[in-house]
Order: sequence, then structure tokens, then C-alpha cells
Amino acid sequence: MGTKVKDYYDVNYGYFLSEKISNVYENFDEEHFISLLKPELETLSFNNRQILLAESLKSTIQLNYDDTIYIFTKILGDEIEGSLGMFTQGWWLWPLSKYVELYGYNNFEVSTTFSKELTKRFTGEYCMRPIIESFPQRSMDLLLEWSLDDNKRIRRCASECLRIRLPWAKKMYIALEWFDTYKQILTNLKDDTDKTIQKSVASNLNDLYKESPELFEEIIDSWKDENVTKACTWIINHGSRTKRKVNLLS
Repeated sequence: MGTKVKDYYDVNYGYFLSEKISNVYENFDEEHFISLLKPELETLSFNNRQILLAESLKSTIQLNYDDTIYIFTKILGDEIEGSLGMFTQGWWLWPLSKYVELYGYNNFEVSTTFSKELTKRFTGEYCMRPIIESFPQRSMDLLLEWSLDDNKRIRRCASECLRIRLPWAKKMYIALEWFDTYKQILTNLKDDTDKTIQKSVASNLNDLYKESPELFEEIIDSWKDENVTKACTWIINHGSRTKRKVNLLS
């Protein structure tokens, strides 16, 4: 039986993370940090492990939010090449993402700047979602910029942030509430040749269909023309999987 994802975040991981932070912040109290983890970390579910790790970081790094994020930025390491690897190479960064998710939703500039750097090494959609809900206009404008970024991991994040039914996250309806900008973001990505971005856009469409078939059709219809690309054709087909199931049952 393979190791469950949650089991990577055990007490040994706590020591690993402590060393990373201690190398850039000499006042980090590793003993205190580990003492907060030991009693129950390895008994918890995946999400509760992330919460405990983030809470323990906050208790141990007794600095303001901006200074704590500066420390986190210093341990991010090199960017991951390509668009994969977020859960194989960057997995150890998840508690930092949870920290931003829990404590950074009122600090737009610092949190979004960090999230952009984080997604180059891991993925940024989870910590971005509370920020999007707190600052919808500014966030949608920013994600519109990200959808045109040269970095494919940032382009993917622009799409993934807005999924209504993102796995391991609560539903978020910003796509419906700011539909015109949402549509433009997906349109900017509909011809992207990167498969991870194609999958993200298709998943957005599939989620959208479950909430509003009419808005789903509006996007699809706007993309269909004589010059539709191979990438866009794949996205439409994969994004229509729930629609096909519904049609088969009707």
C-alpha cells in the first residue's frame, strides 16, 4: 500500500521545515515548533495537519505578517521547470500556502506577490482563494494579467484559482459573480499549448456547466469558429464531459 499524501507531513517533516527556516531566521525556536506538532500531528487528517503546521508556524515565528512572508520567500528555493511537479517536487511548501490562506487574506499586495512566487515552485490557487473573496475586483484584474504571463505555471494558476469546485477547497462562485472577466481569462488561455493549462481550463468549464449550463454555452459558442485550434478543441471536448453524461441520461 502506498504512502498517503497526509503522511508526508509528519513530525520528521516538522524537523525538515524547521531546518529550512532556521537557516534564514536564527531566532526560530525549533524545540517549541516541534512541541506543538508532536502531540497530535500524525493523528490528523490531511487538511488538519496543514492547519496545525500553519498555526504552529505562527506561534513560533512571532513577527508581523509581512516579515513572516519575507522569511518564507527566502526558503522557496529554485523555480520548478515546466508546468508539472507541484505535488512531487513542491509538496513540502503546502503549509506555507496554508499560512497565507489562514492569515493573509487581508493583505493583498504581500499575499499575491508571495502567491505568484509560490506557484512557480508549488501551486498558488489555494492561498489565493481567500484573497480573491476579500478583494474580488483587484484579484480579477490581477488574474487577467496572470493569464497572459510568460510563465506557464502562473497562467495555469490564473485559471485554477477560479474553479468553482476546486478539489480540497470550498466552493467559490467568483466565476459567476465576475463572469465577464472570468470569460476573458479563460479565453486568453483557450489556445494554450500546455496540457496542464488545457486541463485546468477544461475543468473550469466542467465546473461551470454544473452551476450554469447557459453561461457554459456562452463561452463555448464564443470560441467556436472556423479557426478553432487543436488545443481549444481538446478543451471544449474535455470540458463538456458532464454535459455529455447529462445528455446520455436525458
